[in-house]
Amino acid sequence: MNILVTGIHGFVGSNLVVALKERHSLYGLDIVAPEKEGVVKTFFWKDIEPASFPMRNLPEFDAIIHLAGKAHDTKNRSAAQSYFDINTGLTQKIFDFFLESSAKKFVFFSSVKAAADSVAGDMLTEDVVPAPIGPYGESKIAAENYILGKLNVENGELKVNPYDDKKVYILRPCMIHGPGNKGNLNLLYNVVRKGVPWPLGAFENRRSFTSIDNLCYVVEGLLTKEVGSGIYHMGDDEALSTNELIALMCRALDRKPHIWKINRGLMEFCARFGTLLHLPLNEERLRKLTENYVVSNAKIKAALGIDRMPVRAEEGIVRTIKSFSNIKVNNSELKIKEENPGMY
Repeated sequence: MNILVTGIHGFVGSNLVVALKERHSLYGLDIVAPEKEGVVKTFFWKDIEPASFPMRNLPEFDAIIHLAGKAHDTKNRSAAQSYFDINTGLTQKIFDFFLESSAKKFVFFSSVKAAADSVAGDMLTEDVVPAPIGPYGESKIAAENYILGKLNVENGELKVNPYDDKKVYILRPCMIHGPGNKGNLNLLYNVVRKGVPWPLGAFENRRSFTSIDNLCYVVEGLLTKEVGSGIYHMGDDEALSTNELIALMCRALDRKPHIWKINRGLMEFCARFGTLLHLPLNEERLRKLTENYVVSNAKIKAALGIDRMPVRAEEGIVRTIKSFSNIKVNNSELKIKEENPGMY
């Protein structure tokens, strides 16, 4: 397949190149266009402006993966416009291009934050009524709504009309991690590495994560299998608690975890006090650190015809953690499944 990937020089894009380059011809679309191994050519956004139609200077693409966007969840309203300019505006542009192009499949990377800032029930499923909070989630749901506005929706599934030969997938991954990703896991790792005790051990929260290996596996499945258009949540099979994450980090560092189970009521009181005095530990931060956010991946697994993701949550997390300090990863320790050769 000829595949166009926006934001191809980012973390997810770079990993997709590694996963897909042996079986597909990859093209990039980005704000920069350096040469990249496995990428035939990277185009600039101006190359897909309407004035370029009928796109005589572009290859015929079979699929488009839209990754480009402004990340980092925030409640900062002063930065809201930049989120909408990028997350919503660029999506509108590339989706219009897709509808006019020869491409048959479109994969849009949204976020679970487009669906909900917090999870009220046991887990977040695709039938939730979206209620994002903050510019990041709001700009992502606006992009989703633009796509949906071009399509008909029947029984919660997307049916492209009048482009019924095209498939559209809206992926909502929870926090993506993997070697080379310097996100929130890295921040927690640096705290643990310095030997700072974790004082919130009394909170047994559970959160879903998305291994980059599982994500690449799902994307290739969407590209190569007959999967119905729709909205799909993406996460690993198992949710992990913060206490489990810290234990995994300490295992990678070969040290004993320091987890303090301070009384929950006392910590909540300190957080209320911190809110009044604008301290680092406030009610909002305590909620984020201790809340449950479990995401169901049942729908995407059913669509791909699989019972489980190829990489277990713990395996992916250990691989990510060891990359922070360049600790050598032992694949036999990670027990990577051999039933998916060539994906890793």
